Amino acid sequence: MSDTAAAGPRFTSFVMLAEMRTGSNFLEANLNALEGVTCLGEMFNPRFIGGSKRQEGFGYDMEAREKDPLGLLRAMRDQTPGLSGFRYFHDHDQRILPAVMEDPACAKIILTRNPLESYISWQIARATEQWRLTNVKNLKTARAEFEPAGFEAHLENVQEFQIRLMHRLQVSGQTAFYIDYEDIQDLDVLNGLAAWLGVSARLEAVDASLVKQNPGAISDKVTNPQVMEEALSRLDRFNLARTPNFEPRRSAAVPSFIASDQGRLLYMPVKGGPVAEVTAWLAALGDVRGEFTRKSLRDWEMSHPGNLSFTVLRHPLLRAHTAFLHLIVSGRLKEHRNALIRAHRAELPPKGQDFADTDSHRAAFLAFLRYAKLSLSGQTSQRVDPHWASQTAILQGFAGLRSPDLVIRETRLSSGFTHLGAELGFKPPPLTIDPEPARALESIWCEELETAAQEAWSRDYTAFGFDRWKI
Repeated sequence: MSDTAAAGPRFTSFVMLAEMRTGSNFLEANLNALEGVTCLGEMFNPRFIGGSKRQEGFGYDMEAREKDPLGLLRAMRDQTPGLSGFRYFHDHDQRILPAVMEDPACAKIILTRNPLESYISWQIARATEQWRLTNVKNLKTARAEFEPAGFEAHLENVQEFQIRLMHRLQVSGQTAFYIDYEDIQDLDVLNGLAAWLGVSARLEAVDASLVKQNPGAISDKVTNPQVMEEALSRLDRFNLARTPNFEPRRSAAVPSFIASDQGRLLYMPVKGGPVAEVTAWLAALGDVRGEFTRKSLRDWEMSHPGNLSFTVLRHPLLRAHTAFLHLIVSGRLKEHRNALIRAHRAELPPKGQDFADTDSHRAAFLAFLRYAKLSLSGQTSQRVDPHWASQTAILQGFAGLRSPDLVIRETRLSSGFTHLGAELGFKPPPLTIDPEPARALESIWCEELETAAQEAWSRDYTAFGFDRWKI
């Protein structure tokens, strides 16, 4: 007996990860033509179980499946001989995806198709109400109206689903069998899939029970090809506008959160911003607490129903300059300071001392901005300090725990606090902002600094609409 046979079958089940109008019916028919393989259809479609108009399967009706989808998954596997599986689309029961993706014994078959073709096919199927064709005599023909917004939503769903699948496969160290719509009628490819699944059966011919419904050029299938062409020309097909992001993901720094019992407010600070001023404003409301753990934060939230959370964003250039003075020039971050001097030729004064003149201050700060860009791109050996981490990444970290109810720019703090007071029924205390950080930046500001900041924190400028720093 071979080592492979002794180890048992490679897979004990499978899932076909696809979308509507990608050829999943055809691929299912060919899988079912393999002895020892059973594809059970769309078992977790929110409208039916397995196939159209079916409301029961393996002892589960729609209500029972809603209560226990994993129970149905187990029943399918236990009650179906051989290698069994099902089709799963992005809008099916979300509780099932982690269960199959995290199971290395469940084979992943990823079926794809040109998103434009699948969208047009879907539109035609909706118009004709013909989702499967087994006899060409029954073919219903129609042309679809291309809807730009509808196609963009379809494309976004397809791409987001594929990214999720790829990420889950990567983090679990698994691989999938990718097959495109163009390949599902290739007998050799289908038998290659059978070999990959670990079954001995092979197809002698491709299943001929289903007929292609919409052959022909895409432009002939729509009533408004000109609108389609114009809409497609606006799409960034190759994602040219995307800025690669190598910045480490950040978790919410819960111990830094500050809460006001009386105000029922939770402040989620972004380091490098006006943290001291906002904390003082909260203290004026009374009963301020901090040093939370996740448990104590959850307890506070439950004991203060109706609470609101907020954070404050600072202009990237001002935030960077504040970090530069307080952490680099002061010598608090020794490793970063040394790296800036050695690798980037920054001329810094002795720790904690002022620059000799404006020009030397400006030159050193420009070197820091360029260093920060490399840091955020993962091109330095030192970690990204949270004082110059992108505010986008910090808010994404917050979202893993709780998204702020209100995001306020520093320049609009007064109006933001007035809004919070109106929402929670208190009169906002006076707010005092230290003018020194702005004055310090004003003394050295130039266009070159602005450009360097935009290059380093392009995500923040784009995501939050920051313009040039205004004195």
